[in-house]
Amino acid sequence: MSDASYDDLKAPTLSSLPFDMARAVTEASTLPAASLLLSMAPNGDGHPVVVCPPFLADDASTTFLRQYLKSKNYYVYGWKLGFNLGPQVIGDGSELLAKRVIEIHKKLNRKVSLVGWSLGGVMARELAKVIPDHVRQVITLGSPISGNTDGVNTNVRWALKQISGYEEDSEEWLQLVHDIHLPPSGVPSTSVFSKSDGVVSWQICKEYPSDFTDNIEIYGSHMGMGINPAVYFAVADRLSLPENEWSPFDRTASFWRRAMFPSSGHHVNGKTTPTPEEKSPKKAKPTKKTKATNGAKQT
Repeated sequence: MSDASYDDLKAPTLSSLPFDMARAVTEASTLPAASLLLSMAPNGDGHPVVVCPPFLADDASTTFLRQYLKSKNYYVYGWKLGFNLGPQVIGDGSELLAKRVIEIHKKLNRKVSLVGWSLGGVMARELAKVIPDHVRQVITLGSPISGNTDGVNTNVRWALKQISGYEEDSEEWLQLVHDIHLPPSGVPSTSVFSKSDGVVSWQICKEYPSDFTDNIEIYGSHMGMGINPAVYFAVADRLSLPENEWSPFDRTASFWRRAMFPSSGHHVNGKTTPTPEEKSPKKAKPTKKTKATNGAKQT
């Protein structure tokens, strides 16, 4: 996909929302049956994790995900900033969210992993760009984190406006739009996305190729990201990686992984996701295990 094609992307229609909600209920109902499979996910090393909720939701929406991560031996925290209403909640320059993460880092003397659902994922990823020395890795769930560098589509513009509070013709807004696709420097960043997302166009949920980015495709809805067994396994797998070592997700490790995760990495439908500056797709080179520059209880 060339960068120009992002202008042609449209958000899923409003008529898809009821179906997305219905599928989310179905996904939640599969959690008990998936308990044995989820118990097979690797345990963590006890480092702290902050989970950021989606737009118009609060920490209650991430309760089940946080409980699961707690069972995998992490210190798990909600963001404790109330409902996710954008900039007025996280403060200018994300200062309130940054304060929360920095306090946890100082308390446990360990870097904090950030997991964010939808708009919460965009916020978490942008925060990691501001305070990379405090962040171990970022995992976004159905978050619109990419677009072209000239004119972003509706979904990205909506998400960015919620975070920045900038006017669309201001220098701050234009710079933020221009840089949205850039991953946090030296901080591993993984996007979990679904092609059947009923809220956000899946193409703009993908990380572009770099040394510390990855994508994991799951079957599921947007509203069910916080209660989807495949999401839980993927998040646990990513969080379990050693602090100073990072490698992409391996969906070929077992038959059931290949069945549960349609694709991973920077290849979808046999093509590699190009950066916005590239005019045509390029084949990605095989990724080797890489060292990153940047390590329970629930509260």
